[in-house]
Amino acid sequence: MIMPPRDEQDFENRRQQIIDGALQVFSTKGFEKATNKDIAAAAGIGSPGLIYHYFKDKNDLFGQVIEQHLPVLQLLNRHEDEIMTKPPKDALIIFGKAFLAALEYSKSIALMKLLLSEAFRRPEVADMINTVGPSRSTAFLTQYLRKQMSLGVIKPMNPGAAARCFIGSLVVYILTREVFRQPDALEISSDTMVTTAVQVFLQGIEISPIDK
Repeated sequence: MIMPPRDEQDFENRRQQIIDGALQVFSTKGFEKATNKDIAAAAGIGSPGLIYHYFKDKNDLFGQVIEQHLPVLQLLNRHEDEIMTKPPKDALIIFGKAFLAALEYSKSIALMKLLLSEAFRRPEVADMINTVGPSRSTAFLTQYLRKQMSLGVIKPMNPGAAARCFIGSLVVYILTREVFRQPDALEISSDTMVTTAVQVFLQGIEISPIDK
């Protein structure tokens, strides 16, 4: 295995330090109240000004925190073209599992709660969050479903509405499990939720041999 040059490795290690510190501060203080001084202290770096050596500004850092701790965004960064070639059942299961994978990590759960609270309280922060996360996930799934419709695999309908129907079922699961802590939601595993959501969704939109 070829190791990256030491300078590059040190740069990435320090960058990761700052992202971890920023997540801690953002999760406790929110985006607006988080200061570079707070983030530097949480990250264990000497000077708040060092943050600008690794990130353009606080918005850039916030976006990187979101992207790193939401597995669905990592999936799209690495495998978006590959998923576009897969049949609906496979693509939706991959997407759904990545969407819910954040529930396996306490830091990711803390981040999701932060995103919800910040989005409701501050429209400008909601716009920034939307650009990094929700709009990208929805746009990808909309594009995928539109392609499957053009191939005659699924029924013609509004692909954006269909994408939101699928993602909405996953969001409700997250809310009922992690925010409202409904006992029955806690008993449903992420895998079961994804499998069921895909099954229900495809029963409504896939074209059966009888329909052809």
